[in-house]
Parts: sequence; structure tokens; C-alpha cells
Amino acid sequence: MNDTLPHHPCYLNGVFTPLNEAKISVMDRGFIFGDGVYEVVPVYRGRPFRFAQHMARLDRSLRELRIPNPMSPEQWQALVRELVARLASSSGVPSDQGDQIIYIQVTRGVAMRDHVMPANITPTLFAMVNPMRTPTEEQFADGVACVTADDFRWQKAHIKSTSLLGAVFARQISFDAGATETVMFRDGYLSEAAASNVWVVKDGCVIGSPKDNLVLEGIRYGLIEDMCRSIGVPFALRRIRREEVLDADELLLSSATKEVLSITTLDGQPVGHGALRGRRGPISQRLHAAYQAAKQAAG
Repeated sequence: MNDTLPHHPCYLNGVFTPLNEAKISVMDRGFIFGDGVYEVVPVYRGRPFRFAQHMARLDRSLRELRIPNPMSPEQWQALVRELVARLASSSGVPSDQGDQIIYIQVTRGVAMRDHVMPANITPTLFAMVNPMRTPTEEQFADGVACVTADDFRWQKAHIKSTSLLGAVFARQISFDAGATETVMFRDGYLSEAAASNVWVVKDGCVIGSPKDNLVLEGIRYGLIEDMCRSIGVPFALRRIRREEVLDADELLLSSATKEVLSITTLDGQPVGHGALRGRRGPISQRLHAAYQAAKQAAG
């Protein structure tokens, strides 16, 4: 038993157990090779948010790695709801009075160490639930500082792989600098941040990197496009030069836990122009409000 871990409920290969009691084989390919994928699903007032989109991305990632999906969408949803209910029971906080985050991981399974993908082994399925921690109201209002770095990760960033050492190094760069995120560039073009997508606002238009193998298509991609349409803001996906990022009117981060968060300082320099230089801009404010409305309507 590991008493440094919380006693929050988790699920491992068909069994619900406290997180600090869960165990896997040392020969699991997720442990040996990082041979697996994961998803992070926000849950608001007991209801998973954009769950179908998360399950579609999980299925895409599994297909890319040739791992069979161990559950149907209905079974995944039942699992998520059970974990949320068990956390509410153990914590004494009703699920409709708090927000949670569900982490799902599927690895290829247990086999003797060999780089070749073994056939006919059972995937390892792990899922856990934790109370959600989002940015503070001050961070939403004032924005955050970020730094830049070259994108030194592999060429299949579109797979939500558990092989996250590149992302760990990238996030450590910003942590060491006292910043919130590391905005990465590949060959002079914006890719994404260590654990977030990045958005450029210029002349009233929200611009994101294209959906290709160099960027993980965050679930907020579709959500931000929908929100831009609802508030009448132009939206585009295309390759974005580093110079455009540095000259942006606003810069935004998006992720399951960051929601929509302004970058107000990049590499120590204020973002934006004129009176809004270094401050949260109007598009960020409108998207943040739209995100809160989408959360209220989640189901």
C-alpha cells in the first residue's frame, strides 16, 4: 500500500479499488514502453463534458496503436458515472456540488519484453477520478505567463499517447522559469503547448494550428469553433508562423483543466498592443463566458 497516494476510487481491469492499493504487473507494456493511450474527461455537476468527443478521440488513438478498445461507449460512460458516484460517497461531497476529472488509460497489456507488438493479449484498463483543479479567478482575469521552446517531440503528436517524456521536459522548461506553460514551435511554426492547445487572436479572428500529426487535436478544438460561431467571431485553422504569435493581439491556452486561459506574458514580454498590452483581451473574455455557459448546459 502506498500511503502517499490519495484513497480516491479507481478502476483497474474490472475491479474498483482505492488508488493507493492499485497494482499492475511490471511487465505491462505501458510501464515498460509507454505503449498505451489516455484520455482526460472533465465532469461538471456529475455529468461528463463532451463525452462523445473524448471517446471518439480515445478510439482513434487506440486504432493508431492497434490496441482493441476494451469497452463500448456505453460501458465507458457507465464506468465514469460509477467512479464519480464512488468519489462522492467516499468524500461526502455530492457529485452535483463539485467538478471532477476522470483519467482513463489503456495499455497494450502484459507480455514479455519485445519491441514487436504482441498479438492476442488483453489490454490493461485503468481509470481514476479526482476533484478538478482549474485556474484561479485571478488567473482567469489577469492571464498567465508562458515561455517558448522548440518542439522536440516525436512526429505523431496527434496520438494521445502515454509516452509523455517529451511533454514532461517541455513543461519542466516553463516550471523552471516560473511560468504556466511552454509554447512550442516546430520549424518556425506554432504547434502547441506542453499540455494545452494554443490559440492566436489577430484582428478579431481566432486562429489555431491545423489538425495534423504534429498537434494533438484537443477536445476544445471543436468547442472553441462552436463558441466562436455562437458569439460571431471568425475562426480559422492554418499554419501559424512564430512571428505571428509574437505579434498577436491575444494568445490563449485551452485544455480540459485550463478551459480558456489568456497568455498575457510570453518570454517575459507583454502580449498584445496598445491599452490591452499585457492584459486579458476581449475575445478571451467572451470565450471564457461562453465556456462557462457550455459547462452549465453540459450533459
